[in-house]
Amino acid sequence: MSLIVALSEVSVELAYLVGGKAAGLGELIRNGERVPPGFCVTTRAHRSGTLPRAEILAAYQRLGAGPVAVRSSATAEDLPDASFAGQQDTVLDVTGPDALLAAVETCWASLHSARAIAYRRAHDMDDPTVAMAVIVQRMVDAQAAGVLFTANPLTGRRTEMLVDAAPGPGSAVVDGAGAADHYVLDGSPPDAGGCLTAAHLDELRSVGARVQTQFGVPQDVEWAIDRQGTTWLLQSRPITTLFPAPPATGTEPRVYLEFGHVQGMLQPATPLGMSTLRTLIAGMLAPLGVRADIVDIGGRLYGDLTDMARDPATRGRLVKILAVDFGPRAQAAMEHVLLDPRFAPRRPTKRGSGAATPSLRTAGQALAGISRALARPQAARARMMRAVDRLRLASAPPPDLRTTADRLCFVQDDDPTDVAGELTWPIVAGMLAAALPARLLTGVATADEIHTVLAGMPHNVTIEMDLALWRLAQDAATHKELLLNTPPDELAARYLDGELPEIGLAEFLDTYGHRGAAEVDLGVPRWAEDPTPVLAAVANYLRLDDPEQAPDRRFARAAAAAEAALPGLIARARHRRPVRGRLAGFLLRRARALAGLRESGKFAGLYRLRAMRAQLLIIGADLAAGGLLAAPGDIVFLTLDEVHTAVHQGADHRDTVTARRRVHQRELRRKTVPVALLSDGTDVEAVLPAAAADDGALIGVGAAAGRATGPARIVDDPATARIEPGEILVAATTDPGWTPLFLTAAALVTETGAIMAHGPTVAREYGIPAVICVPGVTHRIRTGQVITVDGATGTVTIDRP
Repeated sequence: MSLIVALSEVSVELAYLVGGKAAGLGELIRNGERVPPGFCVTTRAHRSGTLPRAEILAAYQRLGAGPVAVRSSATAEDLPDASFAGQQDTVLDVTGPDALLAAVETCWASLHSARAIAYRRAHDMDDPTVAMAVIVQRMVDAQAAGVLFTANPLTGRRTEMLVDAAPGPGSAVVDGAGAADHYVLDGSPPDAGGCLTAAHLDELRSVGARVQTQFGVPQDVEWAIDRQGTTWLLQSRPITTLFPAPPATGTEPRVYLEFGHVQGMLQPATPLGMSTLRTLIAGMLAPLGVRADIVDIGGRLYGDLTDMARDPATRGRLVKILAVDFGPRAQAAMEHVLLDPRFAPRRPTKRGSGAATPSLRTAGQALAGISRALARPQAARARMMRAVDRLRLASAPPPDLRTTADRLCFVQDDDPTDVAGELTWPIVAGMLAAALPARLLTGVATADEIHTVLAGMPHNVTIEMDLALWRLAQDAATHKELLLNTPPDELAARYLDGELPEIGLAEFLDTYGHRGAAEVDLGVPRWAEDPTPVLAAVANYLRLDDPEQAPDRRFARAAAAAEAALPGLIARARHRRPVRGRLAGFLLRRARALAGLRESGKFAGLYRLRAMRAQLLIIGADLAAGGLLAAPGDIVFLTLDEVHTAVHQGADHRDTVTARRRVHQRELRRKTVPVALLSDGTDVEAVLPAAAADDGALIGVGAAAGRATGPARIVDDPATARIEPGEILVAATTDPGWTPLFLTAAALVTETGAIMAHGPTVAREYGIPAVICVPGVTHRIRTGQVITVDGATGTVTIDRP
């Protein structure tokens, strides 16, 4: 094929030769859209390194010479996962042979600009085979130009289109260098004005609908209107920033609440993990009176709460229910939804919708279990520990698993051990005992005082795990140089090869190796498989040189402060409000006896997940040996049903794995996840009024008492994170797998969470301040900036130099 190809001859199949932008233009032309004529200097010319001067100038003459636009079109550009918007160069109003050749060379050079290289690396596309094609098109003499988004990129709403326009060629709109007229097209008659008429806007909406239908996903379209009033399309590419839309369910709007952060997960779940998480989350919500279909949106767990929002019997208490585990951001989003006339109350139309309505027998069991635990907390703890041990023993696979089918049968069998009562009611009793006093003591005790008496809580298996890891680090001090100066992943590899000195790691993993970050996802490795995060935490501990900041001392101080503050608080409460004060005092004492058990139920359930995962990895190896998977670990990209078809029907899922891995990698790069979505893709928080704070402080919710100032450390992955003593841990969310980092952190700040969630609970028990639910904090603060975290006011302030 020639080094030059006309745009009218380009198709998506030639993307390797003409790049993503030219391929998109070619598809527009083939679909009958109006695109300025032009040609493409292919990647073959770029790879040869020699500018095909004669061919370019001949094509330029065939185009009629005159002014042209010269645009980059790299093979890694205008992709579904990465737009590369503005990362490579465009040169407008190019006239004459010499200027044209220089513009082509400018586009070539922009492939290796610092910004383009950084963008590719950020999207895991730093591929040496990436090449640059260049588009040359007749320049449109534009009276107005701009950008059309076929879905609202600010709110995610798929029923709205956005138009930004400016007089002239529109470069000010694309480059962000000047003011633009802004239009929202929602199907109603458009508000004309500025540089566009109502007829222009109607035509753009029609164009947007056609182009989105053609490509199948929302599009970012560059356009220009010439002096004769003709609309030309200059580019169309996917809007890569949109969060995936919920599945289509019909014409009525629905509301979905993100459930993954309850378990400290904002990363996408693996398909294998999603298979079990839906059942797990539904089971967790049932005792709270919440029934919701669990929906996979972008690999995240969302619960469809539409029926509860519309049901007159449940909508009134829905926001209060969300306070327990979902937190104030979810509550604010749901309050907004309940005011929306589309979610006005109505009687349920089908049996089983709305809230889970427990039977009288179930309600009686709950009342009896909670009362029993509150009456005799020590006996409740003992029963719970015995139940955890029974679960551990029952989770072990039988010794006669020999075939792949046997292993899958073990994975798919329901756990026969029924210990729900022994696990659930002490935990619920402890959570209620910790949550209710704040309401009973309104006007008597501050939130800080309540947090103080709930700190240093005993009987928490996650705290016990963290302190065991601290003791391991102390015992490993003789190998300090090795542990500090060797990357954690290399240390982990040495351990697994039996080449790491004895530091007590095997004993620690024997007890806690079934844990890890995102540990409820069946597709995620446990610490026993990859102890890199454990060894990274040990290195952090070995950097701590202030004895008073030792985690065991900090925990002991928090516990002592709580026990010291409790009698005075109870006495004051009983004096001010005798009845409420007496009840609050009883509950606070029971909270100190039971609330630490919150982690035990999950801890016990992880034994079963560990056993299932081990068998599934063996199944994956068998399927790979049979040519049905490319590698054993690929099984995490299948659902359990698909594993069944592979084992029993010989189904080949390799293409499925390849496609899902690509989507999973894309979603792993996503930094923000909407708390609540509507079925049209609207991010509910994006339409709420922004909160304001004095002095530019970032507003969140105080979740652990105290005030701390120190340099921020933004952490995306706890596996290799280095937290220096005194630094403030800033993360999107945390789960128990993150808590070893708390031992050296001065404070905790997160974007999501609830006061009774894992992270804030552990922060309180270590006596470090915590502020949660600070929207976008991981983007608004940089590592190294000195910040002040105030658990009393729920604010995070960036200290100005």
